Amino acid sequence: MISFAVSLLFKFIYLVILIVVLLSWIPIFDRRKEPIATLIKIYSAIMAPFKAIIPPIGMIDISPLIAFIVLQILEQAIIRTLLSFGL
Repeated sequence: MISFAVSLLFKFIYLVILIVVLLSWIPIFDRRKEPIATLIKIYSAIMAPFKAIIPPIGMIDISPLIAFIVLQILEQAIIRTLLSFGL
């Protein structure tokens, strides 16, 4: 049960990252209005460590891609650990 909740949390994080990245390509959205502002706050909190380590390459920011990969590895490690304890 706990492993399912952890999996849902990671799915939510992936969805937030994907939505904010896609919205960054569309300039018509006002980033100060809700719910976009809340999504951007969550995104910024998640991406801060990745953006601090990974610089943009020209005009392209690859930190969301690296974040997806690292978060998937972390998710699998956490879920395997929880399942080994029967949670």
